[in-house]
Amino acid sequence: MKQKSYKYDVAVIGGGPSGLSAALAAARHGSKVIIVERNDYLGGNAATGLPFLGFLDKQGRQVIGGIAQEMIGSLSEIGMSPGHNRCPLHNSVTIFHPDIFKMVAMDKCQKEGIHILLHSELIDVTVTDRKITQVCVMGKGMRINIEASVFIDGTGDGDLAYLAGCSYEMGQADTGIMQPPSLMFSLNGFDEEKFFEYLDQHPEDLQPSDSMQVSNGYNTAYFKSHKSYVFLGLRSLLSRLRKEGKNPLTRDTLIYINSVNPGQIFINTTRILNFDGTDPEEITRGSYEGMKQIMQITELLKNEVPGFGNCFISSINPTLGVREPRRFSGKKRLTIEDAVHGWIPPDTIALGSYKIDVHSGLDDSTILTDLEGPYGIPLGCLISTEIDTLLFSGRHISMGALTLGSARVMPTCMAIGEAAGICAALAAKRSIFPARIPYEDVVTLLKNDNAILSI
Repeated sequence: MKQKSYKYDVAVIGGGPSGLSAALAAARHGSKVIIVERNDYLGGNAATGLPFLGFLDKQGRQVIGGIAQEMIGSLSEIGMSPGHNRCPLHNSVTIFHPDIFKMVAMDKCQKEGIHILLHSELIDVTVTDRKITQVCVMGKGMRINIEASVFIDGTGDGDLAYLAGCSYEMGQADTGIMQPPSLMFSLNGFDEEKFFEYLDQHPEDLQPSDSMQVSNGYNTAYFKSHKSYVFLGLRSLLSRLRKEGKNPLTRDTLIYINSVNPGQIFINTTRILNFDGTDPEEITRGSYEGMKQIMQITELLKNEVPGFGNCFISSINPTLGVREPRRFSGKKRLTIEDAVHGWIPPDTIALGSYKIDVHSGLDDSTILTDLEGPYGIPLGCLISTEIDTLLFSGRHISMGALTLGSARVMPTCMAIGEAAGICAALAAKRSIFPARIPYEDVVTLLKNDNAILSI
């Protein structure tokens, strides 16, 4: 077997939104960095057609800056994002071209001298005296050994922390059930004007579920006002079609995200129930079920919904979009009470403000609950209690299951990643563990880099 060995200051495992931000931040603060990704691109869920939710809070105030805002700024400059739009349902929506996001992400990493390693899956972690001394990844039959002073788990599901033996939780506290994943796909040939005419004639199909809080103004006038929007509706129509035996879906609503490309939309409506995203057998089942649902959804929309008659499937995402992963034990824990009460402690390294968004893993319902303002995410939520050289970055940080419903959105995860990268760079430079870095030093550098830590 062929082998390679590398040694870096900071190794980021996982190249999704959070890992990307972590790698950029660590490199910009003086570290020699490698980022490892199992796919053939950087960006993770940002490359699926999903929008960025959570840049603005309920009051319309921007709560995410830094690298996340930089990415949208770079895309806006070349006409690949119309920017942020206030939303009566989601607080804010920011769409962008997913494939161009991948290109911009690669360009930024290349310019910072980051070693990008794609097509490489994490297979082994060596832990000695509470320290990860080496990780092993494999691609195309080649074993690659990576040593680093600090490791950042940006896998989204906490695969690095899991292999290192860290303690974790999964699922909702009362049931253990995890939120279901969705398999994203895009449709071309969508007639937006015809669909909006239908909605104007059937306002009942714009009424959200009783479990969703929405402000006034979620209507076709809003959708027409800005390209950055997400449509969530058709509950009445889907309910009627289900009674008539014409609707096989396990969702009570249609969700689509508008695109920067005319006539294209991204569909976020598949739902895989009773699912565990940490089990390859379950992921296989979910991918197959998701593809079957995509065919059913497309046929239903074409046959029953005005504006969709000429649609065709233009792409299917290569990976499932997992909403709920493992959550690991950190020096601090972000609770639902912290989020609801808007607690912003002195050691805040990122703000969250997206609604508490919990998709049922058992049925077709979704709970969407307002937060009146932002909350702070403490640095300690990123620092492992069990491995001294490990930082968490993204949706698997130390927090409760309901808090995850808010903090899992991509801009928040990117803000978390940026803080993890800065903390790792400081630890590597000073030859100490991340837990020994004063939070004031991380906060100062974040503010210098245009992060938003208070309102």
